[in-house]
Amino acid sequence: MDSQKLEQLLLSVQKPGRYSGGEIGSVMKNLSKIDVRFAFCFPDTYEIGMSHLGMKILYSQFNAREDIWCERVFAPWIDFEEVMREHHIPLFALESRDSIRDFDFIGFTLQYEMSYTNVLNMLDLAGLPLKSCDRTALSPLVVAGGPCVCNAEPLADFIDLFFLGEGEEVDLEVIDLYKEYKKNGKTKAEFLRAAARIEGVYVPSLYQVTYREDGTIQAVTPAEGAPKTVRKRIIHDMDRVFYPDHFVVPFIEIVHDRVVQEIFRGCIRGCRFCQAGFIYRPVREKSPDVINAQAKALCANTGYDEISISSLSSSDYTQLEPLLNQMLVWTEKDHVSLALPSLRVDNFSKELLEKINHVRKSGLTFAPEAGTQRLRDVINKNVTEEEIFRTCRTAFEGGYTAVKLYFMLGLPTETDEDLEGIAALGQKIVDLYYHTENRPKGRSVSVSISVSTFVPKPFTPFQFEPQINKTEIERRQQHLKYSNTSRKVNISWHDSSTSFLEGTFARGDRRLCKVIETAFLKGCRFDSWNECFRPEKWEEAFRECGLDPAFYAGRTRPFDEINPWDHLDYGVTKAFLIKENQRAHAAKTTPNCREQCSACGAACFGEGVCYEKR
Repeated sequence: MDSQKLEQLLLSVQKPGRYSGGEIGSVMKNLSKIDVRFAFCFPDTYEIGMSHLGMKILYSQFNAREDIWCERVFAPWIDFEEVMREHHIPLFALESRDSIRDFDFIGFTLQYEMSYTNVLNMLDLAGLPLKSCDRTALSPLVVAGGPCVCNAEPLADFIDLFFLGEGEEVDLEVIDLYKEYKKNGKTKAEFLRAAARIEGVYVPSLYQVTYREDGTIQAVTPAEGAPKTVRKRIIHDMDRVFYPDHFVVPFIEIVHDRVVQEIFRGCIRGCRFCQAGFIYRPVREKSPDVINAQAKALCANTGYDEISISSLSSSDYTQLEPLLNQMLVWTEKDHVSLALPSLRVDNFSKELLEKINHVRKSGLTFAPEAGTQRLRDVINKNVTEEEIFRTCRTAFEGGYTAVKLYFMLGLPTETDEDLEGIAALGQKIVDLYYHTENRPKGRSVSVSISVSTFVPKPFTPFQFEPQINKTEIERRQQHLKYSNTSRKVNISWHDSSTSFLEGTFARGDRRLCKVIETAFLKGCRFDSWNECFRPEKWEEAFRECGLDPAFYAGRTRPFDEINPWDHLDYGVTKAFLIKENQRAHAAKTTPNCREQCSACGAACFGEGVCYEKR
């Protein structure tokens, strides 16, 4: 599009840096020398999308090949969307400013359910039909990956194919197949049939879903040679897999404006509410030498002075101390700070505290998740109150006066006594501070408690559980509020208005495609943003489509019911999830993967913690 006209229009919107492109590290290529154009779309704002590690990895990996040009695309904020529609500007990629409808692939990463209307809005802004069946040409192909793909059905009508699991290998296999079929003049239907035979590729149009009279699924039937079940892909060797040595450095501040260094994938813990802990199994670690070299290169090439260590549970990395010893050699000299998010209270030590404070002291955050030991056992958190106190004491003795704790509200079997336990635990930590002899003198303590609403997710032991409704969420929030009597304990919670919709999409079937399309046509987008969320429009959409969100979010599901995601295989078996659900209701804990194998099914991948020498 006309760059001069665009730059003039950008002066009229908030944060024009979201749309300008041209950042340090962005990749420009000669169109005459490439075979495949890939538009990597993040269905949220630039600041959120540019913080996402998966986008950084795949953007660099695709562009490392001479025959592929990958460009970035983000959802335009409301003000710029109005400008685009008024001036007939199609959705464009930041690097070339070309309309994405002219690309070979339009790829979305689906990180959270409340971004679904943004996917449709971006397709509409590109001037493309929303439904896959109405896009008959081989290109552009609309594809998607990310954690939400573990139940792809609510977007099944709109996406040509989904990538299950980790994308570094399977994405390139599909791109190479596309190159071959494009060269040979094959049709879209021929390509999709062939792509469905690649492990980790799910083509929803090749599966027919039938329903019973009560609305539950009767059968999911594959057609035209598609596999009965589609198994996710994983990376087997974390030391050899592609990792970028530079990132695009934004002109404007983004959510996580720093180097992000991945140290392992997966989680050993098995917290029963945590989808990531199950769908990313098994744990596979990088070696300290590789991590250190990658982090050093990223800092040198981007100029960042902060590194965030990325994993689901950083303190579970088996070689954390040797890694930090290596990294501190140069981070201290170069005044680069280390951030270690996702720490657990049961393996936090004085030695670890000293290391993470070596350059710059950052805040300490832990996640007990529940206020009583009974409920922590139900969710398999495997953390005791004494371990929480020991960790807080260590922090106070190390000079900290503020601790932030994360909890969830609405967990299965939760009672008012469990909610009261959250406030009581906060008060006990305050009391502990004043009984710690080596605490910072002359300073008061602050305990911040953040409470989110529990949403049952697929591929967790709680996928069978009902979600509490909005009225009950608000009652429990007020009960928690009045249970807190300390001025030194601050309790906050996330807005609950979107939680029920998130739960509906998380466990929904493909009949919800019509609801999402209807809501989009009524103006819904940016539904995860409070200022944009319009619950009345969603209620209208469900009524017009004859569906009840409570059917998806608010009922207990029998173990033998066919779920919309049962034909997708993430390695963890349904039998294991049923057993874990039963153990939850008996308040029995399950050991972590390094203590004892629980036969979850992830050993089928032949890698990682399942095969470590213990």
